[in-house]
Amino acid sequence: MSFAHWLRSNSERYLAIDAQRRVGARYGARAPQKARGAREIFWRHVFTPVYRLLPWGIRRRVIAILPGSHRRDWPIRSGRPRGPAV
Repeated sequence: MSFAHWLRSNSERYLAIDAQRRVGARYGARAPQKARGAREIFWRHVFTPVYRLLPWGIRRRVIAILPGSHRRDWPIRSGRPRGPAV
């Protein structure tokens, strides 16, 4: 697994847990389990709050820098298409 893929999978997981915690606190639902171990403490108490504080422009630049961590645009073709479409 590449670093970018690992980072994306972990950040998605812990950002989702944080979103569930915030929505649950708003509507009185049960909170997620407490963080266990240094890894979970880092992701839930350091990474997630720092990520939420970053302005969108900085987040977008970081996402664009990491290869494979975001959806790529279609390549730009030069010239007109040739031949029939079907």
